[in-house]
Amino acid sequence: MADSTTTLTFIVLLVFGLCQGPWDQVQAGVVPKPSIWADPGPIITEGSPVTIWCQGSLQASAYLLYKERGSEPWDTRIPQDSSNKAGFLIGAMMSPHAGRYQCAYHTTGDILSERSDPLLLVMTGFYGAPSLSAQPGPVVASGENVSLSCSSLFTWGTFHLLKEEGADQPQHMEAEPRMHAGTWQAIFPLGPVSPSHGGTYRCYGCSKSYPNVWSQASAPLHIEVTAYGTQDYTVENLIRMGMAGLILVVLGVLLFQARNDTRKTHAAARMRTQRQQHTVQSGGALETI
Repeated sequence: MADSTTTLTFIVLLVFGLCQGPWDQVQAGVVPKPSIWADPGPIITEGSPVTIWCQGSLQASAYLLYKERGSEPWDTRIPQDSSNKAGFLIGAMMSPHAGRYQCAYHTTGDILSERSDPLLLVMTGFYGAPSLSAQPGPVVASGENVSLSCSSLFTWGTFHLLKEEGADQPQHMEAEPRMHAGTWQAIFPLGPVSPSHGGTYRCYGCSKSYPNVWSQASAPLHIEVTAYGTQDYTVENLIRMGMAGLILVVLGVLLFQARNDTRKTHAAARMRTQRQQHTVQSGGALETI
């Protein structure tokens, strides 16, 4: 009897444990960590709108947005019915809006979640655009190396390299002076390259004082990655053309020789004929005498 009671108790506890879900976690003070993102993206042109989204739980009663790890919320939003997220709209991006953001939420049980991972919001367009070039060139064979050089006349602290329509994170390099050219530059090495490196790149610059306020974008630079072992057939084609020309010259010489030989043969035949005719005529004259 005791064994049956123990077994029944174990089954009840097991079923109770399996039936616990997110709501029970909320009641116990454990709520999911929210996620944060920016729409249309975290790099926004000056004056353009952007929405910061915070997604948490259906039990959320209010969403809180924090800036630069501040202790007080930067803004608060009440979610709509049956929604597990809230949006914080910035109507026109300005330099004070740039920086790191985190979000959290309160539940109906007045439990505060932990903060999300940080979101870096960057504003572009504050300075003039740098220039971007490729060395040795924008067309590179797979497996080879290429370097992208971002340069400007402005004294900037950091250059940033971005690939358009790519999931890769921006690359960052400290600016270095080029004394002979009077410019600042950063060189981003790429390689050994693969087809995934192909695409359009742009670069930006920023000062050390305001690292989240970037310049205008450089002109786009398209990198083309060709198949491994692709050769330049220019020299080979020139050799082929030279050989074809030589063959034509030889054929021309042979043809000229053949025609010349034919003329000589015809001339010799005519001379023999004329001699024979002269001999016949001379013989006839002697007989008459």
